[in-house]
Amino acid sequence: MRMERHLGAAYSRVWAREHVLRELGGRTVEEALAAGETPKRVWRAVWQQLELPDSDR
Repeated sequence: MRMERHLGAAYSRVWAREHVLRELGGRTVEEALAAGETPKRVWRAVWQQLELPDSDR
């Protein structure tokens, strides 16, 4: 998983479960995916929030 590369295995799971993203309608990664958001849209929101390099887009 891409988030694990940047946050580590354990913290990426916590972050996905607890960090609310405005770009996902005020939902967490887990909530957005469960609601049917595409992984691509979710990753874009994560990428933007974490200010990752363009190479990880």
